[in-house]
Amino acid sequence: MPRYETVDIRSSSDIVLVRQKVRTWSVELGFSLVDQTKIVTAASELARNTVDYGKGGTVTLETLEKESRRGLRLTFEDQGLGIPDIELAMKDGYTTGNGLGLGLSGAKRLMHEFELVSEVGKGTRVTVTRWR
Repeated sequence: MPRYETVDIRSSSDIVLVRQKVRTWSVELGFSLVDQTKIVTAASELARNTVDYGKGGTVTLETLEKESRRGLRLTFEDQGLGIPDIELAMKDGYTTGNGLGLGLSGAKRLMHEFELVSEVGKGTRVTVTRWR
């Protein structure tokens, strides 16, 4: 039966909590260790972006069932400044901070589905899904 939970992300300790919850949910859904690592890594990158660039926000974890497949969807939302140039932000190596510039593009590679919606001055929503 599908379920969901929303978690506030305001600080580094919240990022740790998100990682733990995502790991627990991915284990419960029966993802392999490799897939668990991919999901947790993507969640960690997106949670860090939520804190660093969005000035905090939320993540909603949601289990999915589609025919015989099970999945985990994560939706990160903030009311930060938004992303003025999404195409540029998705390029490997692009960063407006001190990171490596692999957060968004890396998360996209690690997950099966990736959607980014952002409006300058209103915030950003990133939704990622991994299926097993």
